[in-house]
Amino acid sequence: MDAPQPTARAGGVVATLAFAGTVAAIMQTLVTPLIAELPQILHTSSSNSAWVITATLLVSAVCVPVSGRLGDLVGKRRMLLACSVPLVAGSVVCALSSSVAPMIVGRGLQGMGMGMVPLGIALLRDVVPAEKLSSSIALVSASMGIGGGLGLPISAAVAQYTSWRVLFWGSAALAVAIGALIWFLVPDVPAGAKGQRFDGLGAIGLGAGLVCLLLGVSKGADWGWGSVTTLGLLGASVVVLLAWGVWELKAHDPLIDLRTTARPRVLFTNLASIFVGFGMYASMLIIPQLLQFPEATGYGLGQSMLAAGLWMAPGGIMMMIVSPLGGKLTDARGPKFTLVCGVLVIALGYGLSLALMGSAWGLMLVGMVINSGVGLAYGSMPALIMTSVPLSETAAANGFNTLMRALGTSVGAAVVGVVLAQLTTSVAGYTFTSENGFRTGLVIGGGVALIAAAIAAVIPAARAAGGDGKGSPATAPETAAVEA
Repeated sequence: MDAPQPTARAGGVVATLAFAGTVAAIMQTLVTPLIAELPQILHTSSSNSAWVITATLLVSAVCVPVSGRLGDLVGKRRMLLACSVPLVAGSVVCALSSSVAPMIVGRGLQGMGMGMVPLGIALLRDVVPAEKLSSSIALVSASMGIGGGLGLPISAAVAQYTSWRVLFWGSAALAVAIGALIWFLVPDVPAGAKGQRFDGLGAIGLGAGLVCLLLGVSKGADWGWGSVTTLGLLGASVVVLLAWGVWELKAHDPLIDLRTTARPRVLFTNLASIFVGFGMYASMLIIPQLLQFPEATGYGLGQSMLAAGLWMAPGGIMMMIVSPLGGKLTDARGPKFTLVCGVLVIALGYGLSLALMGSAWGLMLVGMVINSGVGLAYGSMPALIMTSVPLSETAAANGFNTLMRALGTSVGAAVVGVVLAQLTTSVAGYTFTSENGFRTGLVIGGGVALIAAAIAAVIPAARAAGGDGKGSPATAPETAAVEA
């Protein structure tokens, strides 16, 4: 099967898809400044209001691989437009909400829009000239991190100076703009897997397994890691996902081709993605708390939510700057080299954090270094995936890789959360995370980045295009000498 020819308006397509990915990622951090106020806003308990965040995580985890597969079957542009609809609807529902139930529904709808990121990455392979492909993939892939890095200060400023509802009306307007840009600027290219059937049972099985797994991981600290509910969910996830794997191996048109996923190049890239997601989120969890902890603790910096967000904003900007440069590095040395460099930069950032955590400017520098590494790593992983899968599976494979990153962030949040909750100190009857707790969390983040580097180092070289018999052209020149 021949690859579709690149279009002449590739610049507008790349800008649109990067904007779409950034906005979709902003949706996830949109409510972060409101966490403390959600119980009062929604007239509910803290445990119930936590579902406002959990709902987005669960729905996006389920919908991202499904959206990717549907993009391969019915067309990526069509699915991009479809993803913009729940973004608009969810934002409007949240803006009109005055209780927890509709807010959870709206946040779940927003989570469906995260499918834009892997769809956009896969579409680039169809419409962007080869010489611009690596840098374009890097930018669109890193839009997840860029949105997360820029979303916090933007949403904090809006929440502080206007009504919280403005956050959601603004996100609705952005989602409408994305839909319009996709409609007018993104070309419709033939579906890569026409004639194949959608694996409905596989989608249900994967969704059920992921919900059990992510619920157990994300709520384990609240429910107790040894509780019947947590252990039951984690055990059920193992059983369901194993059964799902058996079904996928037997299905004629599987949701995710596990044989392709098991290829060493794809497998090790996805494993590295889990640890990169962990490494990225550990800093996003620790640095804001260090910035906002009271100065009276001796290690907190006493910043407001808005000030903390502004100190972190340069990290998001650095990711935006570094991502295209990572694409050029991929063109020159291959995506594996870029991935190894990226995770080593992340590890360097965590090393610096141990010396610089005593000042706001130091933490800003740490965030810039870590996010630069994330930009390199996030931009290289889709290139590694797309050198190893057929054209008919690009969106599904990228969706699965995005899922692995999300799994890493969920596990990272749980592990670092446990560390911060266990290593505490008490002053005047108040118990809070100790300085040693934060240092331990930073050491874990750096260690995880080094594990990712070790995994990335053993990713095998790309096979020649078409070597699998299905036609999987490489996205960047890569030789065995470079990748050895």
